[in-house]
Amino acid sequence: MRRQLPANAPARSGAVNSLYVLIAAAIVILVVLGVVLWDMGRETSGHGDEIFVFCAAGMRAPIERIVDDYNREFGVTVRINYDGSNTLLSSIATHDKGDLYLAADDFYISLAQERGLVQEMLPLARMRPVIAVREGNPKNIQSLDDLFRDDVKTAVGNPEQAAIGKKTKQLLTASGHWERLERQVTDNGVFEPTVPAVANAVKVGAIDAGIIWDTTAKVVSGLEPVHVPELDKGVSDVTLGVLTSTEQPTAALHLARYIAARDKGLVTFGDLGWEPVDGDRWSDVPQMTFYCGSVNRRAVESVVAEFEQREGVRINTVYNGCGILTGQMRTILDKDQGKGFPDTYLACDVYYLETVKELFQDAVQISDTEVVIVVAKGNPKNIQSLEDLAKPGMRVSVGQPKQCTIGVLTKQLLESEGLLDQVMENVVTQTQTSALLVPTVTTNSVDATLAYATDTLAESDKIDVIRIDSSAGTAVQPFSIARSSDQKYLARRFYKAIAGAKENFESAGFHWRLNGSDNTSQPQSLGKTTDSESRDPSSKRLIHQ
Repeated sequence: MRRQLPANAPARSGAVNSLYVLIAAAIVILVVLGVVLWDMGRETSGHGDEIFVFCAAGMRAPIERIVDDYNREFGVTVRINYDGSNTLLSSIATHDKGDLYLAADDFYISLAQERGLVQEMLPLARMRPVIAVREGNPKNIQSLDDLFRDDVKTAVGNPEQAAIGKKTKQLLTASGHWERLERQVTDNGVFEPTVPAVANAVKVGAIDAGIIWDTTAKVVSGLEPVHVPELDKGVSDVTLGVLTSTEQPTAALHLARYIAARDKGLVTFGDLGWEPVDGDRWSDVPQMTFYCGSVNRRAVESVVAEFEQREGVRINTVYNGCGILTGQMRTILDKDQGKGFPDTYLACDVYYLETVKELFQDAVQISDTEVVIVVAKGNPKNIQSLEDLAKPGMRVSVGQPKQCTIGVLTKQLLESEGLLDQVMENVVTQTQTSALLVPTVTTNSVDATLAYATDTLAESDKIDVIRIDSSAGTAVQPFSIARSSDQKYLARRFYKAIAGAKENFESAGFHWRLNGSDNTSQPQSLGKTTDSESRDPSSKRLIHQ
């Protein structure tokens, strides 16, 4: 018989201990869960906790204001190392740490990118070198020749350390003044490691004149700029780079976009005398609309996803036939005053970009593919050429010319061979997009179709492909950015992501058209779209059969 404890009997120690263990375990779980959720939130926000910036010393005035504003808005600590642009670049290469690099001239950012130290580049502003003198210009310095007077001591940035020094040497070498100035400074002046050091030497009277940026002369009190033609020719593009060493690229890009936004950081640059670029409009999580011809889908889907994750942005991608896409563009303009118009467009062929070219910047040709004849595996109808598609009783599918590029190319191809009317008599299906053509063969709805070679790869076990020997059947895919986009610099970075996806396109069956320079450049406009005479690809790829 089981013994029953009195109601007021104390609980056994084992039970109490088990209860404490359960409570402790629950607390630990809640703490861990809280940390995980907090970290997920931090990761999703793309803001990070602390960001480290290598910054050219001459950029100190605007950057300090901007990062203070950023800290107030997002609570992120930004730590900055100020020094000469080249000195910073050496430090970045040596230590392989940090998030952002702001140089006083894009030469250093381009050099860093060539060395694999910088991935994204964001232009900020422009400035020019001037001769700085103390207020009132006590030595009456009016020209470059005045720096060679015996009574004038001059300071110049060290070309091996500071962007201002490199730019000065470049300009004055071209004008024939550098060797003389170098001797003068060595004998009767000083080479300084940064532009603020040059400015301060002039301000305190240790030096009579110094060559600095015009923007530095505006923010340092007690100085006057003297413009001379030899220096006025030089323009420095201030550029921000995202370091490949960053372990938090999304957070680094968030700050970079803030600095480079025309309604955030660039306002400060303008207020302090810089000539800012027309940057993107600020958004915590920018959204960009991407219209993409259906033929490109397999090549770009993973590129879009990776770009979204790295940048912390949203790409609203619309895949469809290019006739439909361009028709939607016109509707947006007519009925919605442009609201929702795509920022970028990767067309199936130059034909449809030409129909809306006034709405886009110059384009770059990314890739090409060819139109082929697709038949069922084993080729039961023994189709060998376009002429065979005109035989009585043949069932053929084609793209609809008003809705997709493959339809236009098919029409042009058949016209060039004098077969349009004959083949069209056998057409039983016209599709809205190229992606719907191959399924008409695999489902035995037709005997043959005219489709892109790229659309045949996924069904290679069910179909055979017959190539067509005609340049009229080559589709060239151009990428372009809308003139109306508020996110042009984001769009250019997106272009660079696509330009770096050669393997994606080739594995999807495309022939790659970009050369090496297109993969790394960041042009103001993306280049010229050539006309149909340049459709022939420089090399051919094998098509399965």
